Amino acid sequence: MAKPIVAIVGRPNVGKSTLFNRLLGERVAIVQDQPGITRDRMHGSAEWNGREFTVIDTGGLGLGAEDPFGQHIQHQAELAMEEADVVLFMVDAVEGLTPGDEDVAEFFRRFGKPIILVSNKADNPKREADSGEFYRLGLGDVQTVSAHSGRGVADLLDEVVEHLPPPEAPEAEDDRIKVAIVGRPNVGKSSLMNAILGEERVIVSPIAGTTRDAIDVPFEFGEQQYTLVDTAGIRRAGKIQGSVEFYTVLRAERAIERADVGVLVVDAGYGLVDGDKRVGGLIDDAGKACVIFVNKWDLVKGRTPREFGEGIRTEMPFLRHAPIVVGSAEQGKGMDNLLEACVDVANNHALRIPTPELNRVVREAAERRPYSRHGREFKIYYATQVRVKPPTFVFFVNNPKLLHDSYQRYLENQMRAEFGFAGTPIRLIFRARTGDTDEG
Repeated sequence: MAKPIVAIVGRPNVGKSTLFNRLLGERVAIVQDQPGITRDRMHGSAEWNGREFTVIDTGGLGLGAEDPFGQHIQHQAELAMEEADVVLFMVDAVEGLTPGDEDVAEFFRRFGKPIILVSNKADNPKREADSGEFYRLGLGDVQTVSAHSGRGVADLLDEVVEHLPPPEAPEAEDDRIKVAIVGRPNVGKSSLMNAILGEERVIVSPIAGTTRDAIDVPFEFGEQQYTLVDTAGIRRAGKIQGSVEFYTVLRAERAIERADVGVLVVDAGYGLVDGDKRVGGLIDDAGKACVIFVNKWDLVKGRTPREFGEGIRTEMPFLRHAPIVVGSAEQGKGMDNLLEACVDVANNHALRIPTPELNRVVREAAERRPYSRHGREFKIYYATQVRVKPPTFVFFVNNPKLLHDSYQRYLENQMRAEFGFAGTPIRLIFRARTGDTDEG
């Protein structure tokens, strides 16, 4: 299930990255006394009192603009507010109340989301007392903390958890294939969704999504029932492309978490770019099935689908298992092929292999290509499938340390050749057999 989001916002050098690291319990963000050091937005998971949530460390508001509290502040703050369930507005107890703080507070008051005002660097009673001036911002109580030492952070987390939305109830299992349409901005995701939900499709009913700004749309095609897991698009691109890219990827990540199949939309006119690879990596990391849809194929001249596909395989080897479908969302071409591919990869994603069949294939693969390393033979005793979505297999061996990545790829390729698994990642885990003392 998608986790609630807590965004940390504020002017440069108020300690946002230090608090981010404190909440995550590890040093993730770069902490340096220099404005603008957090150039890439960071996010990670935190947990308190049994509640898990995602923490976003944003860049300093007002960087790179002649008017430090103009368009840039509004754009950054608006993006944070759109995504977050709770916003931590950080101010500096040492510097005190500034006009910039007042401008940001005025902007935040227009939103109905929970905002917790955090006075950082309040590492002694005097600074705690001085933080009282921030009540003038009209944002309610002031939480005084020292992100560096941890002072007051536990009380802050108690406050955060109180403001989180109620935990989501587990979704009931059904036979619908949940499909998330994801990709970088302006590749045609909205057009693709509209093409899929054309007049010939049967829309059952709109259902509010389990995450804010996500809408699940059930529909039918043939005898198969689907649910499109859609995320609201960025309302306007703005001028800060780094921010737009970050929040777009975050939205894609949340949609992928809730889906069975991720449809990665690629713009045929541009070819594959880094943003496509980044979103494709999210699908793979989440262990989801994947179909790559090459949109706007009608605009391509002088290249065949096979040539284009070979380029994708080269650039994204981690998705070499994903089928590639070409088409045009604007013209409605390729929709049937896309949906049929989604069915195939979803079935493979949930495929369970009988243990005797699995061990036959593994045994034959090992016999065809025995493996040894440093003069020691690598032995596979038996294998078993421990889960689906994605298919995950545990191999019990004499010594996992002998295994090289190349031999693991060989075993994966042999399993794919025998069982298919098109469109889904498979996970291979190697463990020493219990009580086995054979070290090679």
